[in-house]
Amino acid sequence: MPSFRQLTQAASLATIAVRATNSSSSLDELCTTANVQAALPPNGTFLGIEIYPDSVTAAVTTASSAGSGGGMMAKRDAPTNSTSSATSSSSTSTSTSSASTSYCNVTLSYTHAGSSDTVNLVYAFPSPDDYKSRFYVGGGGGYSLNSDATGGLDYGAVSGVTDGGYDAFNYSYDEKALLANGTVNWQAAHMFGYQALGEMTKIGKYITPNFYGADNSTKVYTYYSGCSDGGREGMSQVQRYGSEYDGVIAGAPAFRFAQQQVLHVYPAAVEQVQNYFPAPCAIAKIVNATIEACDSLDGRSDGVVSRTDLCQLNFNLSSIIGQSYYCAAETSSSLGFGISKRAQGSSSSTTPEQNGTITAEDVAVAQAVYDGLFNSAGEQAYLSWQITADISDGDTTYNNETESWELSIPSTGGLYVRKFVELLDLDNLDNLDGVTYDTLVEWMQTGFERFYNTLQTTYPDLTEFQSNGGKLIHYHGESDPSVPAGSSVHYWQSVREWMYPGMDTAEAEEQLKDWYQFYLVPGAAHCGVNSLQPGPYPSGSSLMNQIINWIENGEAPAGLNATVSSGDYSGETQELCMFPTRPLWSSNSTFDCVTDDEGNATWDHSFTAFKQAVY
Repeated sequence: MPSFRQLTQAASLATIAVRATNSSSSLDELCTTANVQAALPPNGTFLGIEIYPDSVTAAVTTASSAGSGGGMMAKRDAPTNSTSSATSSSSTSTSTSSASTSYCNVTLSYTHAGSSDTVNLVYAFPSPDDYKSRFYVGGGGGYSLNSDATGGLDYGAVSGVTDGGYDAFNYSYDEKALLANGTVNWQAAHMFGYQALGEMTKIGKYITPNFYGADNSTKVYTYYSGCSDGGREGMSQVQRYGSEYDGVIAGAPAFRFAQQQVLHVYPAAVEQVQNYFPAPCAIAKIVNATIEACDSLDGRSDGVVSRTDLCQLNFNLSSIIGQSYYCAAETSSSLGFGISKRAQGSSSSTTPEQNGTITAEDVAVAQAVYDGLFNSAGEQAYLSWQITADISDGDTTYNNETESWELSIPSTGGLYVRKFVELLDLDNLDNLDGVTYDTLVEWMQTGFERFYNTLQTTYPDLTEFQSNGGKLIHYHGESDPSVPAGSSVHYWQSVREWMYPGMDTAEAEEQLKDWYQFYLVPGAAHCGVNSLQPGPYPSGSSLMNQIINWIENGEAPAGLNATVSSGDYSGETQELCMFPTRPLWSSNSTFDCVTDDEGNATWDHSFTAFKQAVY
């Protein structure tokens, strides 16, 4: 028997008499409740989804600045890559940025058949003059599901956001992860993991051509862009909704959730196991001295380590022992999910003036952190941050009463262990008493198994996405201090081996780059530039212009456009090397993208501490 909502929908659709029929209509004419209701997919179009047509609202709205600010990046003092020249971000800007943009703000709700949930959506429809037959999804960050609903306006795209059914507009997912102690909120896990964005995209893509009066079969180019958990979300869409997306940009994906989150506890665990708690300034000195020592290994002294592989092969941390360090008193911040402790945080503390010399114990802590996590049997459980990456997850706190440095557990990892492993509604671990490296592996194993099909997001079979013509740009800051760059390399390797099992490595990589391109960004931190290394970084508009050009004009990137924003080479634009090739400078203005088998081997990891495959 039809539900009340279904009867309401039928009645609403039957009484709609006015609907825009072509793109010559004005935004005011299109942006009506009746037009949006008429554009909705009939219930039954998407299995398990029932849309409430009487929930629709539509209003013309003006944004002071649209989306992410498109347009070309200026080319200035660009070096020449003898393999392929450095270029500006795009020969032709594909954005439609303006200081003030009018759009149609649409809201609607739906439920999952047989449940009592309500999922709320918001869409931004550009004016007919600006619309370019595109749909855009912008990923969130940390435990946030979305960015802004207007993110696509700069590109002539309809875009949208979803509350995931757990009020993601007002709460982060970690606040809704548990229904009560010991009880996982599985609906929120699935919706945050992949389902909410996929459903929002499918519904939005259906509405879009109808809204503008086109036939529903009209091609709508669909793009995704996000970094950190937004990068993970992008990978979730590639893996779960491959046929829905044409182009996806995934930066520093926070996938392999269980391993990466527990890794944030690892530096503190190293200090606990070694019973040595170094001054933060000592660890910072080791990082900075390593950057200085390895800077020139890529052929150019510019403050950027473009080859952490060569640094790992050629530099001995013990050589820093005896060097002096000094740090003035300061207030520092603790980190949040996927964010460097020195970049942003949720709490702060004051540290006194620090001075001394680097000891063997200091180096032992740093070396263990960079080596990664192994169990007591010597089996690798997870990789770590690249050498030269900031390791402030190991920062200790100063006890003014004892005048000594003490253990500090980053809430990034502590919250994960409390809520997702122990299933307790607590924000951090109190201590690491009795915790060993085996304990960390057990925590990883628990989260790995429990959230394998929701948060791990590392399925390597991308056949649906690839066979439907999808294109993927995947990038990661090489000195990322939050999500290790090696985690992205490992996933790229897994996809290569899964998708092309019968080919040798070189042949498989040639096939892979036709639709999946991966780039390491020299010296870059987590989803942005690195205050410790003034290297290049790709802008959001540049990335979008490149993926649009690839999809709509068939011009595949030969490299990733990135611009240096500080330091001696500020303003320089580089075309980054596509992995597995790496940059090697022959002069201060010229580099090659080279293949280095010994260097590439440093990125290979086998996680033998787990019996099941870790992709």
